[in-house]
Amino acid sequence: MNDDAAIDALSALAHADRLAAFRMLVRAGPNGMASGEIAEALSIPPTRMSFHLATLERSKLLRSWRDGRFVLYAASYDDMRQLLTFLTEDCCSGNPEICGDLGADLLTPSCSSETCS
Repeated sequence: MNDDAAIDALSALAHADRLAAFRMLVRAGPNGMASGEIAEALSIPPTRMSFHLATLERSKLLRSWRDGRFVLYAASYDDMRQLLTFLTEDCCSGNPEICGDLGADLLTPSCSSETCS
């Protein structure tokens, strides 16, 4: 990944509605969700949601396909992984103790006091 692609992806995520949609689609898995279902779950008008999903797709964080009359969206896990790698490839300048076990942190879901015991 180059700087321009990373900036596009981070810019696309720099909006509350788009970030919420992206996180929802990451949780939904590779089968994705219909755009209307995403809009309803996030209480966002469908036309506005379509705009946000298109922005995420242009940044390559999402992929879409048609299933009958529905447009389905799913997270592009390969592109997400490339972004995470790009952001962390220079981590710690050879001092891994600074970053700790970043790989494990990425694989461990975060939680708050309300969701974790």
